[in-house]
Amino acid sequence: MKVVYSDLHQNHDPQLFLLRGRFKRSNEQPERAYRLLSAVQKDGHEIVAPADYGSGPRACIHSPEYLRFLETAWARWQLLDDPSEEVMPNIHPFPGQPSSYPESVVGQAGFHMGDNACSIGEHTWVAATASADVATHAAQLVLDGQRAAYALCRPPGHHAYTDRANGFCYLNNAAIAAQYLRQRYTRVAILDLDVHHGNGTQGIFYRRADVLTISLHGDPRNFTPFFTGYAHERGEAEGLGYNINKPLPLGTDLTGYLPALRDACASVKAFSPGALVVALGLDAHEHDPYKGMRISTSDFAVLLSHIAELGLPTVLVQEGGYLSEDLGPNLVSALKGFETAA
Repeated sequence: MKVVYSDLHQNHDPQLFLLRGRFKRSNEQPERAYRLLSAVQKDGHEIVAPADYGSGPRACIHSPEYLRFLETAWARWQLLDDPSEEVMPNIHPFPGQPSSYPESVVGQAGFHMGDNACSIGEHTWVAATASADVATHAAQLVLDGQRAAYALCRPPGHHAYTDRANGFCYLNNAAIAAQYLRQRYTRVAILDLDVHHGNGTQGIFYRRADVLTISLHGDPRNFTPFFTGYAHERGEAEGLGYNINKPLPLGTDLTGYLPALRDACASVKAFSPGALVVALGLDAHEHDPYKGMRISTSDFAVLLSHIAELGLPTVLVQEGGYLSEDLGPNLVSALKGFETAA
């Protein structure tokens, strides 16, 4: 399987991350991508660089206001009196109340940044657009006839909404790949395996029937993102029934995870898409810093083999999976599981 990778992510190294009231360095560090890249190189995968797809693919998913904000926020922030090194919001519009779009970059930060886990640094825009190109290029490889391609995306994307960054994510790579595949396929499915709910992806496609979104994740009653990811969230308007959430108890192992995945795969079959995007979070692993689930390294091969058996052209898009000695082996296991069953 070809691996699409860009080194333009490397200078995006967020330092401001607010967790339970304390500032710490973000878990979304450049070392993540280096470990994943090293693992697939050692396993013999061909590494390819993405083409520059320009603004079109990301503009199909994200609003013009938001894209302008992401591109200019850091430079505008530095013109403030005594600014922080990275953009981080300190005020947000109140949900359900009338509000106007602010002119100030401080107000726009609150409007376009959903939490304190997505600070914007000098090189964030370059990294995010390169990551979107990685996902788009993997989708193009599939359109060109590859059975599957893996997009080694950093930063990740599945928490990013149409007009809001969130949870380490700025541009929604999986959504961009799915929309790109819609050039050929009438219907595309997104299957999200990250330990956290794919809230941004859900929000983007919530009222659409052409893209089926399914997310398996830790129960949001006591796990981020808290406000979304419940089973009753099924879509709206034309999209009603085309969004499926499968929240799982924290600590779920393969025995509990596999039935949910099989049911998700049955829903994908019923939808009969032309292609599939897998939001491949590896943070369900038992030794991941988030400790949400207890999936082992070998279990990832089992999970991906079931997905491969769907027989669909597939784009695998890297989402979560944080620093541990098992991160690279988890990816190798997942890709082998897919390739063996494909």
